[in-house]
Amino acid sequence: MTEVVLRRWWVYFALIVMMAFAGSLLPAYAQNTTAAQNTAAYKLGVGDKVHVTVFNEPDLTGDFDVNDQGIVSLPLIGQVHIAGMTLSEAQDVITKKYGANYLVNPRVNIQVQNYRPFFIIGEVRSPGSYPYVNGMTVLNAVAVAGGFTPRGNPDNIVVKHANNPSAPEQQIGENDEVQPGDIITIHQRLF
Repeated sequence: MTEVVLRRWWVYFALIVMMAFAGSLLPAYAQNTTAAQNTAAYKLGVGDKVHVTVFNEPDLTGDFDVNDQGIVSLPLIGQVHIAGMTLSEAQDVITKKYGANYLVNPRVNIQVQNYRPFFIIGEVRSPGSYPYVNGMTVLNAVAVAGGFTPRGNPDNIVVKHANNPSAPEQQIGENDEVQPGDIITIHQRLF
């Protein structure tokens, strides 16, 4: 009889451990969902390179740079301001422009070929501008810049986001995500 009771307790214990483990996975899933939403809401900016595909129109398809005024120059329709727009908003604008005078029922797709670079300054071995890689964290950015100097303080890192230049610098951690155009500053420690 005691052996049956002991087995039941082990089953209950195993269920409790499995439920606790499953509960610890939930926050990680929520973080991945948030990261996917941030990626979907990416806004185009100066320095991005986009690939515009106009289906069944190879002469209108190609790679285009977003210039310093936030404009791309496209065949037939000329200059289109797309800085500050999401990919779907830019697709809609370009589709309407092609559909207004040139194409019947155009279908347009935009993909980011190269993101604008991010900048890292302060107490890193090689401060400067570096190409952005999707999903990059602050620690990845520091590694690309050669790592912290001996005076670099990993607990005192601030960022100025390019998508909100009027906002003040924000304190961030090593595992926070970097966005294209961000300016990351690594401060020095006192001792």
